[in-house]
Amino acid sequence: MLNVSNETVYKWIEQRAMPGHRVGRRWMFKQAEVDEWVRSGGAADKTEKDE
Repeated sequence: MLNVSNETVYKWIEQRAMPGHRVGRRWMFKQAEVDEWVRSGGAADKTEKDE
């Protein structure tokens, strides 16, 4: 859906509060929550260096 790597998704979850729910070893995402997160600028490139 987002056309990014797994590593990018894990980074967004940790550093940018991407909405997701851990079920066992898997991450699950509600499409509406992720859509709203993207619309609000959660996935946008930051002007400061990401660490």
